[in-house]
Amino acid sequence: MSDNPYLLPDKAYKALKWIALVVLPAIGLAYNGLASVWGLPYGSQVLETTAVVEGLIGALIGVSAIKAAINK
Repeated sequence: MSDNPYLLPDKAYKALKWIALVVLPAIGLAYNGLASVWGLPYGSQVLETTAVVEGLIGALIGVSAIKAAINK
């Protein structure tokens, strides 16, 4: 049996966590801000889409953490 009790491999967990907590919010906020300044299309839609994807990744990470807690 593996030393990792999580559903996701450690590298995938860390990468997804970083993407959900840093990358997606930064992209969404940057695009939304630039859209209002430069008149780019779909600023709020891009921001809302990144928020939904962040939630999805958070749910996947949460399921992995629950699995690890159950297996202890």
